[in-house]
Parts: sequence; C-alpha cells; structure tokens
Amino acid sequence: MERPQTGSVIDGFTLGERLKAGGMATLWRATHPDHAGPLVLKIPVLDPGADVSAIVGYETEVLIHKRLSGPHLPRFVASGDLARIPFIAMGFVAGTSLADHIKLAPLPFAEVQGIGIAIATAIADLHRQNVVHLDLKPENVILTDKGAVLLDFGLARHAELPDLLGEESREPMGTAAYIAPEQVLGERSDPASDLFALGCILYQMASGEEPFGRPKTVPGMKRRLYHAPKPLRAVNEQAPAWLEAIISRCLEVDRGRRYADAGKLAFDLRHPEQVTVSRKRRTAQERGLGKRLVDLFQKRDEAEVTGTPTVARRKAGPSIVLTAVDLSEGPDALAAVILAETSRLLAARPDSSLACLTVLRTEIIGETKTVDAEGRSLYIGRLVALKDWARPLHLPEDRVSYHVIEAVSPADAILRYAEHNDIDHIVLGARSSSPLRRHLGSVSTKVVAEALCSVSVVRVKGRGNDREQD
Repeated sequence: MERPQTGSVIDGFTLGERLKAGGMATLWRATHPDHAGPLVLKIPVLDPGADVSAIVGYETEVLIHKRLSGPHLPRFVASGDLARIPFIAMGFVAGTSLADHIKLAPLPFAEVQGIGIAIATAIADLHRQNVVHLDLKPENVILTDKGAVLLDFGLARHAELPDLLGEESREPMGTAAYIAPEQVLGERSDPASDLFALGCILYQMASGEEPFGRPKTVPGMKRRLYHAPKPLRAVNEQAPAWLEAIISRCLEVDRGRRYADAGKLAFDLRHPEQVTVSRKRRTAQERGLGKRLVDLFQKRDEAEVTGTPTVARRKAGPSIVLTAVDLSEGPDALAAVILAETSRLLAARPDSSLACLTVLRTEIIGETKTVDAEGRSLYIGRLVALKDWARPLHLPEDRVSYHVIEAVSPADAILRYAEHNDIDHIVLGARSSSPLRRHLGSVSTKVVAEALCSVSVVRVKGRGNDREQD
C-alpha cells in the first residue's frame, strides 16, 4: 500500500492531522460519513522485513479492543483487513497524555493520589472485562476530565481468547521500566502485573525517577526479582509514609503480598488514613529475596521464584489440536486432506480449540527472502493464506488461532510449538516419498518420533495410506 498521508481515504476513513505515536504504528485524526464524532485511525507499521511481532500485536489488539467498552477505553469503531490495509479506527480521546505530564515529576502528592485513583479505577474496569493490559506505562494513559483512559492493547491478554503472543514465545513482553517480575519470566495471565506497573508509575510521579531504571537486557529486567528499588522516601523525603506503603505493596515480587485487585488499591489511595504503615521495613531475608535469588539462578519453577502457588503451565480447560499445513506453494490436494481431517477431529472434540500453524522457512546460509515478486510481505501473505485455508471450518474467534513461524526446520518448529503450548494432538500431512526425503528424513517422520502427544499423519489418496495415527 502507499504511505498514508493527510487526505488519504482508507475504507471510507479520510485521514486528517498526523498525531504523535511510537515506532510500531502511525496515528491519524480521521472522519467517516457513517461514524459520528472525532476519530483516530491507528495504522501499524508492517513494512516487509520489519519485526513480525508488530503483525501479531495488531492481530491481538483487534481481537481484544473490539470486545471492550466503557468510559476508560477508546470506543472501537472498525478494523481493516490484513490482506488489504490493516488499521484500527477508534474514538478520539481528548485529554493529556500522562507521558507529557509526568515530565513535571515529582508531582504534588495530592495530584499523584488523584491520578493513581483514576488509573486504578480504569484498570479495575479493564480487569472486569477479563483483560490484563500488560503494557501499562505513561504513554498508554490519557488523563481526561472524567478520569483515565487506557490505550494500546497490542500486548494484552484476554482470558477467553487465544493468547497469540504467548503461544509463540516466552520471551519477556512489556516495557522494561514497568514490566512485572512474572512477565519477565514469561507469565502473561495475572492481573497483578498491571498493579505492579501502576506502582512503578506512582513511584515515578512521586519521585521523578523510575524505580528500576530502563534496563536494556533480560538479565537487567530480572534484577527486579531480587533487588528492591530505593524506598520512595529515600528519594523524596517529603513523600508521605502512606504513599510509600501503597507503592511498596504494588512493587512486591511475591504476588501474594501485592494488592489483590485494583479496586482495593483505589480504595487505599482514597483513604490514606486507613493505610497500615510499617514502623520497620522488612529486611531482604524477611522478604525472602535471598531465597528467590538462589531459586532464580538454580532455574527452579517460576512459581517458587515469585512466591506463588505452583500451577500447571496451561489451566484446565479445552484440549488444543495443532494443525500444521504447508502453504508455501499455496493450497493443494494435501492441504485439503489435512483440512478434512482437522474438521473430523474437531467434530469429535467439540470442546477443543484449534491452533493453525504454517512454517515460513528461513535460510541457514544466505539471505532469507521477506517479500514476494511484487514486494509484498511473505509473512503477511502466509498469514492471510492460513486464515483462508481454515475459513471452511467456520470456527469462532475464541476457538482458533493462527501462527506463522519462521524457522529453518519445519519439524523442529512444530515440535517446539507443541511442547510450549501443551498440545494434545497434532495433525500434519506427509507427501509422496522421494530419494531426498528418504535421505534427509521427512517432517512427519520426525514429528511422529519426537512429539509428546498423539499425532495424525494424512496423505492424499493413491499416494500411500489415507491416514496414519501414532
């Protein structure tokens, strides 16, 4: 697509002034004859060769944002087709960005209190809608006359939808200055993570400093698991003890010691006289930080590191079927057979969900192509093709997810995904034998040999058995 500019028309939305935004998307004032009120169009930067996380983040934001409502969230209007022009249209939020206002920190404590109440109230509203934001920071908060509005759901997690980001990676996802300890370890489901981020924001508003700085590496972010920030009043001696106590509770590594919910945090901010202020700060030993440090370096279970009860990696719920299909040459007879087998399995397991996966091969030696002959992103093209392939299954959005994995070895990519997500059953195809395939070994042979779950291998009739089960 051509670069958007003032005056461009996208699906009936006419672009106006370009607004300030980050590097992952551009923001534009917009109008549309069928939608009243001032609007904003968010257009993700999806240049060929760019970080594919921007594409997954866009998909995530569309899935989640259109399900949200209320005064603390931008009104969702429409979204664009990834195959043509991706965008998110939303209502314009008039107010002040907290990122601009926080530059004046340290702020008056009454103002810190008021802003904290507004953000906590907005977080509580979001959590009631089964969403954890997971990227709360000043840039994602707008202060209005009626409270706080939360922006940007590209890293968010909806409890009732597939977690596109979490299914593909366990790398830390969030902004280094505000990311919670459990997020650093790959946990993406706990509402307490948003309260940790709010604690960081409160600390910054009251002191003018970020409690953990801005580490640029994962080891730097992991320091917050065992290294507490300076007490608020050691940085700003004018800070009231009750505010220090609230912030300290937000920043607890042990989620059991953090606030149980955003509503309780808002209550304490409204009623500081009821906040219990400890006369003596707990030492590192009393806080269990020493033990957590040992646990961290021994690479013990994440639950032990963060002081929470051990839980299964995937909560009890529907089983997951993984279907891997090769669409490198487009849909073919084998892809159709795989689709039929997937449909049969899902009909037999009506409570199961489906993960559709295709592998975009990368080169060990030489440059990997990222665009097709017409200059279009291969990743986006493959993702669109995967969705088109699965469309005849007629699955609702909360029952299916789509993943394009970049890898040298398709078999290894399938096995890694299956293990990471506790897959219950894998469906994939096997092509006709050839001297090269016999010499190197086929994808299906390796998956069958190494998978930790049951596997269905299908073939086109007339080229071997119709279906093999392992």
